[in-house]
Amino acid sequence: MKAFIHEAGELKIGNMEEPIAKKDEVIVALKVAGLNRRDLYIPARRGNAPEALILGSDGAGIVESIGANVKNVQVGDEVIINPSLRWFENSDAPPKEFDLLGMPDHGTFAEKIVISEEQLEKKPAHLTWEEAGVLALSALTGYRALFTQGGLKKGDTVFIPGAGGGVSNYLISFAKNIGARVIVTSRSEEKRKQALELGANRAIDTNGDWKQELKGETIDLVIESVGKATFNRSLSVLKKGGRIVVFGATTEDVVDFDLRSFFYGQYQLFGSTMGSREELREMLTHLETYGMRPVIDRVFQLDEAQQAFDYIEESKQFGKVALLISK
Repeated sequence: MKAFIHEAGELKIGNMEEPIAKKDEVIVALKVAGLNRRDLYIPARRGNAPEALILGSDGAGIVESIGANVKNVQVGDEVIINPSLRWFENSDAPPKEFDLLGMPDHGTFAEKIVISEEQLEKKPAHLTWEEAGVLALSALTGYRALFTQGGLKKGDTVFIPGAGGGVSNYLISFAKNIGARVIVTSRSEEKRKQALELGANRAIDTNGDWKQELKGETIDLVIESVGKATFNRSLSVLKKGGRIVVFGATTEDVVDFDLRSFFYGQYQLFGSTMGSREELREMLTHLETYGMRPVIDRVFQLDEAQQAFDYIEESKQFGKVALLISK
């Protein structure tokens, strides 16, 4: 079968053997897969590893065949892939057996995938295949960061540096759905405009003076994913006693901050990553309740996977990027 793989230090379209389902597994014929920034980092992490790995964490498709012990999934079911492996009940942190689909296990940038039935969820009926295929990783990450870790509620104000990425767009929609106020930043005037159209109350320039721009605002919660470039600036606009949740670091990982100012301000700092199946199901219910849809920027063919990678690396997108695998 055709797949986008990393092999011996090279990214390429290659041919892989057809997957075979064990007793508790399911083979899904994939319709669409979704790109995430994580996919860009895997080649460097693997180096020159000689064995071929199918990349990709997000995907949706139709169940083609099932193993003998599979009980909750039937051939013909329309499903999405849950890339948060073996994390089922909500908990303070992932269990030790947790991992993300796409490394070391084969991922979704292929015509088919074999996976445990426990990692499949019913495709929301109101979503297109493109929308379903780009959904799980970013939306689940945003849902846990915003609600489980951040405790956002109606009437709160949430501040989100870096509008335009997959997670940030879900954050805007989730927050607006429950009646929270949303403020975002971007260096791009066009992305600021798009964020406002999506539902943000305010969109300010990332390069501006945040403290001056946000004078008079009370920021209850910050959702940070940029890292060193914005962490201290985000902390400086957070209200005393406010919450800051970090789920990523697209700039440098290591951050220095004034510990004395932090504890005098009674700030609360939370880490977050992905989420449990329980949270995924809550998120899917949220989408159906509000008729919410993912924002899709562009759709590439599977054969154009390298171009899609290059496009993501340029950070020009507003929303998700999809790979169309079959019609």
